Amino acid sequence: MKFLSIIIVSFNTRLITLKCLRHLKNNFKKYPLDYEIIIVDNGSIDGSIQMLKEEQKNWTNLQLILSKKNLGYGKANNLGVQKSKGQYVLYLNSDAIINDIDFRDLVNIFEAQPQIGALTVKVVLKNGEIDPASHRGFPTLWWSFCYFIGLEKLFYRTFLLNKLFGGYHLTNRNLSTVHEIDAGTGAFFLTKKEIIDRIGGFDKDYFAYGEDIEMAYRIKELGYKILYYPLWQVLHLKYSSGLKKNDKKTREMTRFHFYQAMKIFYTKHYAKKNFWLVNQLVYLAIDLKSNLRF
Repeated sequence: MKFLSIIIVSFNTRLITLKCLRHLKNNFKKYPLDYEIIIVDNGSIDGSIQMLKEEQKNWTNLQLILSKKNLGYGKANNLGVQKSKGQYVLYLNSDAIINDIDFRDLVNIFEAQPQIGALTVKVVLKNGEIDPASHRGFPTLWWSFCYFIGLEKLFYRTFLLNKLFGGYHLTNRNLSTVHEIDAGTGAFFLTKKEIIDRIGGFDKDYFAYGEDIEMAYRIKELGYKILYYPLWQVLHLKYSSGLKKNDKKTREMTRFHFYQAMKIFYTKHYAKKNFWLVNQLVYLAIDLKSNLRF
């Protein structure tokens, strides 16, 4: 059994994926480890497959799984996990750049604290700010309402009020300290293989987006905690393959799945707790939001 399996889904992001891999390779030269990298390509047509085959020639730790069609993010990751042999599994986006992370330090957290089910490091964007998707509370009706009408942003730095109105991104927490969160991002999500086996991997109802928060929810249902660990960080070149990509068709498909994921999560976990009319208003609000331009 390997110590660590890293699962990366590739879809028409040849140069970004190559950058991700090159940095990973250098990172493991600095911090040697028994690892494997499994790339699942979702039917790329931009030269990604040829690039990956070239990289594989001189990298025995790199495995390729080539799909003839786009399986979606969750299903592709599940396929990679099925082939994995690691005790620990890292879900890593192809646009996530690791420059300096000692994975043994991260794994030591799991071994020292058995109640930890998954963790994320500090995920930063190109502008140096934290990726808000990496430090989240679960999207309850109240916290979602506060976020989308702007109360979270308005009271972001106001003591006590940021706890009341900022639960969507847990704005009352100190981003420099280690603490529990509800959910991180699939851009960097480390967990145990045995936990993935228990929950069955990513939920197949999600095509893209939402599957990471769904997984976090199910991990916490098992009684585990999700940890935010900012002592290490990763750069996330966000929107390289989705919402802000130049290709209009890709943007539209991404937008659809982005908001569809909100509906799926709400239906699974909150709809039964609310009145029919409330649910219809929630779905309407999501539809209206999806039609607004980014």
